[in-house]
Amino acid sequence: MAKIITVSNQKGGVGKTTTAINISASFAAFDKQVLLVDIDPQANASSGVGVDIDNLDKTIYEVLIDGLAIEEAILPTEMPLLHLLPSHINLVGAEIQMVNLDERQKVLKSKLNKIRDNFDYIVIDCPPSLGLLTLNSLTSADSVLIPVQCEYYAMEGLAKLFKTISIVRETTNPYLEIEGVLLTQYDSRLRLSAQIVEDIKKYVKEMTFNTIIHRNVRLAESPSHGKPIILYDAECSGAVNYLALAKEILEKNSC
Repeated sequence: MAKIITVSNQKGGVGKTTTAINISASFAAFDKQVLLVDIDPQANASSGVGVDIDNLDKTIYEVLIDGLAIEEAILPTEMPLLHLLPSHINLVGAEIQMVNLDERQKVLKSKLNKIRDNFDYIVIDCPPSLGLLTLNSLTSADSVLIPVQCEYYAMEGLAKLFKTISIVRETTNPYLEIEGVLLTQYDSRLRLSAQIVEDIKKYVKEMTFNTIIHRNVRLAESPSHGKPIILYDAECSGAVNYLALAKEILEKNSC
C-alpha cells in the first residue's frame, strides 16, 4: 500500500511544486512505483513532467467532480515508474462545486484509496493556500513534506502551516504526521541562508531533513523543458540534492 505524502506550504515561492516533481522522479529512480497527484489549478506539476495541459479531457477535476474513475485519468510520464494524475485550470471552480458534498474534505481520499495498492508512493502537489483542495490533500495524506525557502519570513509561513496541520489532526486526519521540513533555495554565498538554516533547525529540531536543496540554475530551467531535473541534468547539484532527499526518506520509512 502506498505511502501518501503531500507537499505543502501556504506560502508561495518556496519550491513546493519543484519538490513534488523531483522527489516523485527520485523515488522512481530508486525503482519505486510512484503517482504524482497535481491538485493545484495552476497545473505546474503536470506541465513540469511534460504533459500538454491544454489538451486534456481527463484530469483530477473530472475525478473529483464528475465521478470519472481515477484509473482513467492517470497518465504515464517520460520517467519510468512515474505516473501523473494531472490538473487543469477548471479545478479553480472545484472548491465551490464541492462545498455542498457530504464529507467534502474526504473526496480525494476516497478516490486515492481505490488505487493505493498500485503504488509505493503517492505524492500530492497542492495549492499554496488553505482551501478545500489543500484540506483534501492533508486529509488524504499520511504525512506532510514542508518546503521552506531560506529567506526572511520563512518562519512565519512555517508557523501557519503547523497550525493548519494541528486543525486537520483534530478534525479529519488524526494520523497526519510531518515527514520533514525541507530547506530550499539555499545560497552558500549568503550569510542570510546560513542564518535561516540555523534558526529553523532550532525551531523544528529533529523534523528538519539533513538534505538541503541548493539554489541551482539547471533546477530552475527544467520545468520549462517539461522534465524532472534527473532527466534534464542528472549531474547538477539539484538532481544530486533531490536524489539524496529521496534516499533519506526511503531509509526513514524502511525502519
